[in-house]
Amino acid sequence: MSKVAVIMGSTSDLKVMQDAIDVLKELELEVEVDIVSAHRTPEKLFEYGKNAHQRGIKVIIAGAGGAAHLPGMIASLSPLPVIGVPVKSSNSIDGWDSVLSILQMPGGVPVATVALDGAKNAGILAAQIIGTSNEKTLNNIISYKEALKKKVVDGAKEVSGAQ
Repeated sequence: MSKVAVIMGSTSDLKVMQDAIDVLKELELEVEVDIVSAHRTPEKLFEYGKNAHQRGIKVIIAGAGGAAHLPGMIASLSPLPVIGVPVKSSNSIDGWDSVLSILQMPGGVPVATVALDGAKNAGILAAQIIGTSNEKTLNNIISYKEALKKKVVDGAKEVSGAQ
């Protein structure tokens, strides 16, 4: 089974990152969750980034608020695709500091970046990446998107029937 890592800088980020965990489980992917602080546990960050691929992880989702160095630092160390989730934290400047810290990576160190607090989309994107080489995951994504479509179609019928 393909595994996705969901990491964050502190436990306070879990309320946002739980959306990624939930959608990955819904799409039947194995999830590894950990706290890896770029500033408070740099040794752990280095070990995690350098060795994640050796534990069967295929994609890393990294959420961080404030200065938001975690996604970029992990991307600098790992050969895996990294998806950054900017988290609007209590020490954030309306979240823009986090968005820009993750978005503005130097050439050669890409981090795919989703919207502020957009962990659900990070989980879906991770599944889509895995789905390029895993037919079961691809089929789960197709079913997921069909369910989204059905919800919109059903909602439109409900709205038009209410007139």
